[in-house]
Amino acid sequence: MSKQCFLLLEDGTEFEGKSFGYEADTMGEAVFNTSMSGYQEILTDPSYKGQIVAMTYPMIGNYGVNEEDVESEKVQVAGFIVKEYSKTYSNFRATSSLGDYLKKNKIPAIEGVDTRKLTRHIRDKGAMRSGIFFERKGAMEKLLAHPLMEGLDLASGVSCAAAYDYTEKEKAPRVAVFDFGVKRNILHLLGEAGFSVRVYPAKTQLKTAIKDGISAVFLSNGPGDPDAIDYARDLVHDIVKEKIPTLGICLGHQIMALGLGGKTYKLKFGHRGGNQPVKNFLTNKIEISSQNHGFAVDMDSMKDNPDVEITHINLNDNTVEGLRHKKLPILSVQHHPEASPGPHDSQYLFAQFYDMVVKG
Repeated sequence: MSKQCFLLLEDGTEFEGKSFGYEADTMGEAVFNTSMSGYQEILTDPSYKGQIVAMTYPMIGNYGVNEEDVESEKVQVAGFIVKEYSKTYSNFRATSSLGDYLKKNKIPAIEGVDTRKLTRHIRDKGAMRSGIFFERKGAMEKLLAHPLMEGLDLASGVSCAAAYDYTEKEKAPRVAVFDFGVKRNILHLLGEAGFSVRVYPAKTQLKTAIKDGISAVFLSNGPGDPDAIDYARDLVHDIVKEKIPTLGICLGHQIMALGLGGKTYKLKFGHRGGNQPVKNFLTNKIEISSQNHGFAVDMDSMKDNPDVEITHINLNDNTVEGLRHKKLPILSVQHHPEASPGPHDSQYLFAQFYDMVVKG
């Protein structure tokens, strides 16, 4: 029998529901994702560290979970919110129900929430601290003592503990992936593009990677406030000095902007979903993208660096989606070209990055 529980937001708003995950209190920033599928990839994406994710699609869990569709070694979200959880699941690859998967990984989850109302509330009031609780006594006091997302370096907490080779190919250029919370599909697609892929902890100095004979650098996605990651800003300064070909994605894009003299800021409710339209100024085409970020690059701040141009914008709110250095082989995008299960409109960026490295 599922226990009654409730979702509490820091402004006092409550949503009643029932538990279908691990039965324990949890707290994190409440955010929503508009994807219709891919919940297992969302749950295991390190970029969601410290967040309680609400799915806007009304029924979640109908295809279960499997051992392959994961983006890291564990579930990363602080909690999960759905309108209706499907106990019955059907897929030839499924090995477990979503509910059992969450219980096994000790992740609290609530169903029966009016996710449309919740999404509209977050959209109007902004992302805020939230908690899934089983007792009301002391819940608000606990929630208000929970840290805000601004100022948090969460990347160092999800990064690998030691450097490792993901793929090693004879005579292939080696890319140094700085792990701020990298997704496995990014590593897979870098290998598919032709690279030997070596992954480094977030706080690794560039000179360490250079000693390993790297030809390129990749700055990964990840959670938290980019402005709190001072060591990554220094990394970009070294990349520019050494003129190493570099690609950044999501948090890596924001880190790139900060290292190039720009600023970042927190979005009101962020971009999370598999249906975000992006305009590519280099091709004058529209790409439908997958996104997951709560911070963005300040467009005006990039105007102070004449060597940097904006290459992509988000058509929903005209925020910065891509940057390129005019004189150096350095580029970055805010969206996720590696999106799994999709869309794949921007996946060409991995081949483009490889060509930039080998052809100059």
